[in-house]
Amino acid sequence: MNNKNRHQRLFALLKKVNQERKKQAKQIDILCNDMIGAQRDFIRRLKTIDFRANFYESIMGATDLNCLLSTASVIIKEESNDSNIVFFLRNGESFEIYTFDENPTQNSQWQGIESCFNGELMSNICKSNKICDINDMFAMGLQGNLTSLNALSAVSIPLGSFGAVQGFMLVCRSASNKLKSDEVRKISSITSGLSQAIYSCRILTHSSE
Repeated sequence: MNNKNRHQRLFALLKKVNQERKKQAKQIDILCNDMIGAQRDFIRRLKTIDFRANFYESIMGATDLNCLLSTASVIIKEESNDSNIVFFLRNGESFEIYTFDENPTQNSQWQGIESCFNGELMSNICKSNKICDINDMFAMGLQGNLTSLNALSAVSIPLGSFGAVQGFMLVCRSASNKLKSDEVRKISSITSGLSQAIYSCRILTHSSE
């Protein structure tokens, strides 16, 4: 075998080795990225479980609706970077609105946002029985000062128990600090237990009247 053929074979072998090395490096990168992604997802789930456990512990034994919703509002605000929380609960054909704003001057940007929700809009949000963003709410009939409303990041999250939608929770803050999907998902994780607690408080109230 002459030198030319030897060099050609050596070059081909080195090329194959390099290709295999690049292939293995790519596979390792994919595996590492998958592991990092799985770890992040696991940590995110642990944080959600911890939030749910703390939330349920805080509202455990609540029998007064105002106290229940006030406690829920404080905990959700802490978890969602001091968002404003408003509860819209069905009461027959109408709605009861609960808001607990401890810092009205600080949150003046969204003060009175509940006044932008008429009966038709509240009913439409309940009928949708899904998480709605500000654009969904505009499509359903949200009306008000467009400049102020467009400066908000807001979502409505349904409150339902035993197959019935009791109302919804509005979570909003400045559009410059837009609500993240992880935050909304975390808040949504406690709505089932909160809805059942609301139902129980209402039953106790009616039974004592």
